[in-house]
Amino acid sequence: MTTRLQPAAVAARPRAFGRLGLANGFVGFLFSCTGPVAVILTVGQSSDLSAAVVASWVSAVFCLNGVLTIIASLWSLQPLVYLWTIPGTVVVGQAMSAGTTWPEVVGGFCMAAVLLVLLGLSGQVDRVMRLLPMPIVMAMVAGVFLSFGTDLVRAVDTDLAVAGPMVIAFIAVSAVPRLARWLPAVLVALSIGAVAVLLGDHTGVGLSGRWLVHPVWTTPRFTGSAFVELTVPLLVTVLLVQNGQGMAVLRRVGHEPQMNQVTAVCGVTSLLAAPFGGASTCLAGPTNALVTASGEPRRHYTAAIWCGVLAIGFGLLAPGMVRVITTMPAAYVAALGGLAMLKPLRGAFQAAFVGSYATGALVTFLVTVSDITVWHIGAAFWGLLVGAAVSLVLERERRVRCQASVAD
Repeated sequence: MTTRLQPAAVAARPRAFGRLGLANGFVGFLFSCTGPVAVILTVGQSSDLSAAVVASWVSAVFCLNGVLTIIASLWSLQPLVYLWTIPGTVVVGQAMSAGTTWPEVVGGFCMAAVLLVLLGLSGQVDRVMRLLPMPIVMAMVAGVFLSFGTDLVRAVDTDLAVAGPMVIAFIAVSAVPRLARWLPAVLVALSIGAVAVLLGDHTGVGLSGRWLVHPVWTTPRFTGSAFVELTVPLLVTVLLVQNGQGMAVLRRVGHEPQMNQVTAVCGVTSLLAAPFGGASTCLAGPTNALVTASGEPRRHYTAAIWCGVLAIGFGLLAPGMVRVITTMPAAYVAALGGLAMLKPLRGAFQAAFVGSYATGALVTFLVTVSDITVWHIGAAFWGLLVGAAVSLVLERERRVRCQASVAD
């Protein structure tokens, strides 16, 4: 996040907030409030978290990251949309299934936040990011994401009347790239599924009750197992998976955010959000790609600001949104989460099983999907550890040959 402001650009700010910036910002917001939210809801249900805690989680990540997005984009005149780590959110579900309590999860969030701040201030983020090979990381992510795909298949099998139309709608919109660019397929699936639920006369959907934000404070509990099982995977996913992707997206269209500053502000915001259930903040790759999809690069920051404003609005209404979706049939939530994760799951597989780390990545994936728990530490950490060790032993010569060929 650069701090250099151009006077001419500042003077032009009021004229820069046009319809195109609003449109791009709205599309980015639609993506963030459908698929990523579906992941939180799925994890919350599988972990038996109360609706109030899940709503506080959603409110925290939308409101605080929305404020950060607005401030960072205005200050730097660059599109810097901050949200939260999706792979890290899924790891929460794995950690809780292995016995980690919710206060320990919040403690893991806090420890990750402090380390992000320290890394950002140290100026060594790039060096840290090179320590763990990306294919190993993405194999862990693929293993963590896999259950969303299998749950989608089970949802179609158990409740075809609800999940079937959602899948068909998702495929139909995705088959028309121009339409999918402006109308997220997950949003269409969400709407079609809701209609199917209403036509099927499902009862118990929570339309009444509190709609405005009601933060739920959780006092963090710090444990060594939570550090290893949750904090370490959170750091890996924020630095390598999320921030790395977000930086690549922005640099591809001519922007130059600073990795150390981005990491530090992610840590500060994560620390503020953690006691209210918010997972670690990150520079959002897909959403930044959407807000920079068209228009002049010098005005891209306006789309990010619109996205931040809409995110705050959604966060303020999170309790009502969460209550409605979580009281829908289980197949609805499972299908929504599975459809939202199809593209990230495909991307994780593509990034993991190519190049000189394929064997280590395969071992990482197998250990992660095994869902083992050793010394109260879940499979995501062991997958990273064992896969990296296998790659170090079995693939050293292949990596050296690849590096030599690149040098030539």
